[in-house]
Amino acid sequence: MANAKKKTSKKKATASKKATVKEEKKVVEVAEEKKEEVTTEVKEEKKKSLKKEKKTDKNPKETKKDKKSKKEEKDNKKDKKGKKDKKDKKEKTKKRGRIREFFHGVKKEISLVKWPSRKDMVKYSIATIVFVLFFSLFFYGIEVLVALLKSWV
Repeated sequence: MANAKKKTSKKKATASKKATVKEEKKVVEVAEEKKEEVTTEVKEEKKKSLKKEKKTDKNPKETKKDKKSKKEEKDNKKDKKGKKDKKDKKEKTKKRGRIREFFHGVKKEISLVKWPSRKDMVKYSIATIVFVLFFSLFFYGIEVLVALLKSWV
């Protein structure tokens, strides 16, 4: 009897697990449907807001007064050029300071670099020269073989 009770309890447990899995799947499906609805609503709201912005951006034709005010603004800008020259000088000195600061930072970074020793540099140089010689001879040999094959054909 104990075995029969264990079997029935196992069946109930697996059945309850299956039921919870099905419920979770349903919950996930409902959540996905809601997400789709929300995204479509958001898209529609964005479209509406863009349409409103386009309507407000449309300017009526410029009047004569508007044209005159623009001319006055240009004249005022010409008068302000004298003041701008002083500002330009200040900006140039700021730029020089920035350039100095940049090169100072570069110098600082270079001092932090761990440079290879003389012994390491000799090793690397020799390895590079051997590598280049090997491959140059390799490709020269291939070229000679191709030339011999061409002469036979």
